[in-house]
Amino acid sequence: MVDNSRGFQIAAHIFMFAFMIFCLFPFILLVVSSFTDEGTLVRNGYSLFPEKFSLESYKYMFQKSETIIRAYGVTVFVTVFGTVTSLLLTILMAYPLSRADLPHRNKVAFFVFFTMLFNGGLVPTYIMWTRYLHIKDTIWALIIPALLLNAFYVILMRSYFSTNIPEEVIEAGRMDGAGEFHILFKLVLPMSLPMVVTLSLLIGLGYWNDWKNGLYYLTDSSLFSVQNMLNTMLQDVQFLASGGAGGNASEIAASMPSVGIKMAIAVVGALPILIIYPFFQRYFVKGITVGAVKG
Repeated sequence: MVDNSRGFQIAAHIFMFAFMIFCLFPFILLVVSSFTDEGTLVRNGYSLFPEKFSLESYKYMFQKSETIIRAYGVTVFVTVFGTVTSLLLTILMAYPLSRADLPHRNKVAFFVFFTMLFNGGLVPTYIMWTRYLHIKDTIWALIIPALLLNAFYVILMRSYFSTNIPEEVIEAGRMDGAGEFHILFKLVLPMSLPMVVTLSLLIGLGYWNDWKNGLYYLTDSSLFSVQNMLNTMLQDVQFLASGGAGGNASEIAASMPSVGIKMAIAVVGALPILIIYPFFQRYFVKGITVGAVKG
């Protein structure tokens, strides 16, 4: 029995190591390709061991370093402020819905769930945000639409509160004279740290990777996030490569590492999240696991 158990552990570790390699392979190939000479990419395709390395893609990108730094500043502000605000609103919505003594709880929960199934569509939404709420070309265009409050996160947090917070804890707080806000922030949230961190990571990823809001509601390039700035840069490269600029566009395109730039753009957009994620991984795994087991 012991030998069988040890053999299973060895096989499981080998399988998980191979699975990890398969997951890492695309990103490693992406990074290596971003440092590969353009001619080598065109001639030989993508490779983990290219004939010739080059920094031309990053040199081209960082010719616009001021724009990149400003875009990173916008993205960091939007991600931090949006995540904190969205998480607070999610908790304030989910906690009352988790309480069995909330009047009309099921009706409110139905309205929350209803928004996951139906929405007004892009055109009415655009008209509402731009004509009536006037968020076009403001920083709020990157924070509010479709991101500030997500019904799925509300339901996820509500389920966690309902299944993982003992009723006795809340009753003990009430017997000690604590109000609802004191119970929520001093008793419930410290016990919900794994789920809070998990939602923070999911919400933060949504803000960091968002490009639709900038595409729909922004024309002022000074408000572009990293994703919008990189998307604009990629469109410029494709425009020049197609010869759309006329004149000496073909000469510019010939000297431009257009394929490598696409790889470098992807690396620049993903790298910060990849650096931050390991610090939250243990909370993320625990939050998902506990919610799955007890839910």
